[in-house]
Amino acid sequence: MPPAAEAVYVEDPERGTVRDEHGGAERRRGAVLRAPAAAALLTAALLCLATRLSRTYPFGPVTRNIVDLGQQYLPYHAYWRAFLLGETHGDAFLNWNSGFGANFLGDIGTYLSSPFDLLVVFFPADRVELALYVVTAAKITTAAAAMALLLLRLRPGPWPVAAVLGTAYALSGWTFDFGATVPMWLDGLVAFPLLCLVGEWARTGRRPVLGPLVVALAWIANFYTAYMATLGAAVVLVVRLLTSEETAGARQRLAGVLRAARGVLIGIGLAAPLVVVVFLATKVADPTPETTFAPAPWTDVLARFLPATASVDSPALFIGTPALALALTLPFNRAVAPRVRAGWTAAIVLVTLSLQWEPTHLLWHAGASPNGIPYRQTFVLCGLLLIGAWFSAAPGVPRPTALLAGVALLGALAWAARGSVDIDRWTFPAFGAAVLLALAAVLMALAGERRRHARVAPAPDGDGQATARVLPAPDGDRRLTARVLPVLAVILLVAAQAGEAAVTGKRIEEQQRSEVSWSPRIGPWHATAAAETARADAWPDHRTDPGEVPGGNDVLLVGGQGAEYYSSLTSDVTSRTLAALGFGYYAKGRHPVSLDNPVADALFSIGTRLRSQPTEPVRQDAVPRATVTVTVTPVPPLVTVRPPKRPATHPGDSAFARQERLLGTDVYELPAPRRTGRTLTARCPAGSQVWFWAPEYKGAAALAGERPVEFDGRPPAVRAPMQALGTVPDSGAVRIDLEPEGKVRLPREPVGCLVRARLDTAVRQLTATGATRVRTTGHTVTAELPPGSTGTAVLAVPRISGWRCAAGDAEPRPARAYQGLVAVPLDGRATRVGCSFRPPGLKLGGAAGAAALLALAATGFLHRRRAGR
Repeated sequence: MPPAAEAVYVEDPERGTVRDEHGGAERRRGAVLRAPAAAALLTAALLCLATRLSRTYPFGPVTRNIVDLGQQYLPYHAYWRAFLLGETHGDAFLNWNSGFGANFLGDIGTYLSSPFDLLVVFFPADRVELALYVVTAAKITTAAAAMALLLLRLRPGPWPVAAVLGTAYALSGWTFDFGATVPMWLDGLVAFPLLCLVGEWARTGRRPVLGPLVVALAWIANFYTAYMATLGAAVVLVVRLLTSEETAGARQRLAGVLRAARGVLIGIGLAAPLVVVVFLATKVADPTPETTFAPAPWTDVLARFLPATASVDSPALFIGTPALALALTLPFNRAVAPRVRAGWTAAIVLVTLSLQWEPTHLLWHAGASPNGIPYRQTFVLCGLLLIGAWFSAAPGVPRPTALLAGVALLGALAWAARGSVDIDRWTFPAFGAAVLLALAAVLMALAGERRRHARVAPAPDGDGQATARVLPAPDGDRRLTARVLPVLAVILLVAAQAGEAAVTGKRIEEQQRSEVSWSPRIGPWHATAAAETARADAWPDHRTDPGEVPGGNDVLLVGGQGAEYYSSLTSDVTSRTLAALGFGYYAKGRHPVSLDNPVADALFSIGTRLRSQPTEPVRQDAVPRATVTVTVTPVPPLVTVRPPKRPATHPGDSAFARQERLLGTDVYELPAPRRTGRTLTARCPAGSQVWFWAPEYKGAAALAGERPVEFDGRPPAVRAPMQALGTVPDSGAVRIDLEPEGKVRLPREPVGCLVRARLDTAVRQLTATGATRVRTTGHTVTAELPPGSTGTAVLAVPRISGWRCAAGDAEPRPARAYQGLVAVPLDGRATRVGCSFRPPGLKLGGAAGAAALLALAATGFLHRRRAGR
């Protein structure tokens, strides 16, 4: 066989590549396309496999709606679908369904502004769970593709390894433990590698227009995790500026920093119309108790590098044992330039330490330690670890010395973590299997490299650079072996990473379902409630409250206009106003719930109320079913008029007295109950309805002769709503037996006896003097009033920031408040009042966005001008 054609190649020691000495292309384009595609496909397959192994929907019967996924994100996506299809009463400014009227643009920016969320319109209303799973999977697979692309842009190397590491990033422990159940955080997972690419463009002076657009998209999609991703990208940029020969001078480094800062500022400015609205909404949101950061024990931190570990109290750092082993070889890998090894090792160590130090913990979380998960930024460290793994693996399989050092560190890590409470029974079996497969992959790869390098004879060139001259091709069997062994090594590497990822995803889902609250899948109960709500809906003549359905944010799932509302941006005004009137809440006030009370219905114009009764136990592995009844009651209109002089009502700060003050008349008898042990006794008018208000009480309360009623007060997180206990007997004697769970905490006036005839009279009076016609649009209300109306027009909507009102032809002004509701003063001349809502910060954000757009245009113009020269 004649010898193969001779070709001369030159090694590039800084980049670790081999290029044609005549300046030919490095033939990376195919790798740049193949690696992201392979990473996305592998990630999608493994995510679906983990879901199937855990028997979770849509590949099993078990619900995946744990905690806020079922109570917030699923209902929001259901409403988002309806909104995009034009099926809602509200618009982008205002959500009429929730909390008796809520700032929807803020919620869009918090939960729904990702481009991926638009996918929900392609699914029917009863398949919104599937839509949300597809959205989640799309974000995760895109993150894998983006990371694989970033790795190849940072330096060339074998594209299959880049694809595997991209998958390891997308299916890290952070994704399974946090991201998959908080899908809007996944936009930060996508943003980190994309923002690192923006940093690369800034470092090399390329794409000055596209860079800010990518930043803007990241911050619009989810500004919270985009902020963390931006910090992480800044770390990557600093390391690249300090370690790359392309930016070796101080002047070049400064120029790269300034270009990056310009791009980030312009990008954030472009996102400002949404970001400013969300930021200002957080300032008026119901405050949560301050949290003091407590770093996790280092044993638990080390354990989280291992598979099948789950906890909300420690950082989720699993990236797969093979990927972690590669990262641990970086400090010892002499095939990588010393400054590169030192730079990336220092970055990884410092970021790891920053997770555990309170000042840097606060920096990562924008100055406020979060309630709940304290390590939300961990995906950035996972990305840095995988970049380190890539720099170690890209030049080829690390030498035995580096491999032994990395394996020794890995063994020490596992040994130190063995006593952690986060270790699962699957952790070390999965870890051991992955180690064995990874070792087999290394042996295969080393054997393949020996055969491949046998074809290359080193020789110095005229410039003293390392060169390689290709020798005659070996026989067919040796050539085939040299090609097969690397393929087998990649297969084993994929098997090791894939097996661990699938096991980790399976076990985390199973542990979450057994340890945290959950909501059932959407089923016939929701469908029946939605159908009955749509049939009864009479907005804006009066509201329709769908009552309670499994999960949370009921009105977003099934329609209607109620108090139920769960958002990080729930206004403090809404929470305090409703709590003072006897409504309950969860999530420390950010989740008000419906109150089935006739006085509250009159106050908020709830004329139709649905009540559901489950027909079978609600289970994780079945769809819920229930019978739904509809009750229609005469109530005042949405806009009513209170007289100039407020009538005298019961004094005090009980929910009963506050309801009466807002209503304008006494409708309760408020006895002073006598407490003897666990029994309350009092006297009330015969036939009146006994209501028990004890927001901090946990346990049962029963009126003599009636069934017990459960209360779930758990301050400060949960506030129990007032509930009816039964009807006062003819004797007028009221006896309430308590069965508390723990210490009994009762307010001064826990009992109110509602006299229905008084309430009916009050309703007729408010109806007679209230609006004769009410019209609404997406974020406006117009009411026509009887001639000569004086006093105060009251709109049955909490007076949150953003409302402006006017009587007659007057200029709109910020709305006043009447017992927490929107109010407009009347002078007897106006026969019409109008109110409109505009999210605070919209004008400021719009101005910032316009300025950023001009800056972007100027940047593009100057760049083209310089390029032309």
